[in-house]
Amino acid sequence: RICVITLAEAHPLLQSGKTIKNINYQISANCSRLQNKVSGKSKRTRLFIFQMQGAQFLTELAPLCRISSSDGEEYTIYSCIRGRLIEVNENILSNPALLQEKPSTEGYIAVVLPKFEESKSITQGLLTQKEYEEVLLKRRSSAS
Repeated sequence: RICVITLAEAHPLLQSGKTIKNINYQISANCSRLQNKVSGKSKRTRLFIFQMQGAQFLTELAPLCRISSSDGEEYTIYSCIRGRLIEVNENILSNPALLQEKPSTEGYIAVVLPKFEESKSITQGLLTQKEYEEVLLKRRSSAS
């Protein structure tokens, strides 16, 4: 029931051969995703229930980070789901190439835990890999 936020295969940073210059989790003067400090525990009953304190709450439109490429372009990466920010991947700060080389594994951006009651509707709204590829195909053919 956790969501791992990564760059989509169709993201310009993965398609155009750009070089990533910088990743910044500082969203505004008063908000840094690096300041997110989660503490708590899980209790085992019929379901896992997480009790977290200090986790930043995100909306679908909440920025997670900004990525700058060597050509001067800047991309804001958004949460895309409502939930608590569990962690950000600090490894990509010192090795930004992980975003491009291993976007689905070591190059993830963040981990978000949606509210339990919303998690089912979130996962039901996701595209399968095949549906995603069909959307990309339509997008590419309409751009030509």
